[in-house]
Amino acid sequence: MASFGFGAFLQHLNIISLSVIFILFFMSVLSWYLIVTKTFQLGILNLRARRVLKLFWKAESLDSIATRKEPFSRLALQGINASFFYKKRAAQDTSLCTYNEFIVRNLRRALNEERAQLDSGLTILATVGSTAPFVGLFGTVLGIYDALVTISARGSAALDTVAAPVGEALIMTAFGLAVAIPAVLAYNALVRGNRAFLSKLEGFAHDLHTYLSTGARVDMKNRVYLRRNIDE
Repeated sequence: MASFGFGAFLQHLNIISLSVIFILFFMSVLSWYLIVTKTFQLGILNLRARRVLKLFWKAESLDSIATRKEPFSRLALQGINASFFYKKRAAQDTSLCTYNEFIVRNLRRALNEERAQLDSGLTILATVGSTAPFVGLFGTVLGIYDALVTISARGSAALDTVAAPVGEALIMTAFGLAVAIPAVLAYNALVRGNRAFLSKLEGFAHDLHTYLSTGARVDMKNRVYLRRNIDE
């Protein structure tokens, strides 16, 4: 009489099927690690962003903002450094571009760096979500092949003959889907969250550029005009 259960399922697996199980398990652990860490990171970044934005509209200078270690502060630091560099080199090098263009280039480069850092790891989630079903399908094919070989060897298609290999095939399919579905859902959610965060960061870059160019902070949303001296 055939035995059933997860233990019997593992005992029935050959080395190739065990390799498929191990690959799926590794993909699942890696994807869940990225899901937890990237979600936590995005939440912390949004919390810090609110604090920095409030400080931007209240602080007398950008020094208190640029010393913090998060994307908005790093963007402010890049803008300040670019402004200082241009003012020091403009008198010596007349071939430099205009001040506004120089600031825009540096802020755009800083934005691209932050975007790349924020999106790191998402490619792995997308890869897991797209390949895990096929890895599970490969295990399914092996299970069906094993069932056919068993039928051919015993000359019988009775339930107790094919139950183990067919069950293995179905479980492999389920494993592949169980790994892929969370990865796909998390990828879509994180991409949407990253886009929202980058939209705030680009808005801050625009306000920062206005401040560095004119010495004024213009809050178009609340229609507030604040005059400040640009840090010398």
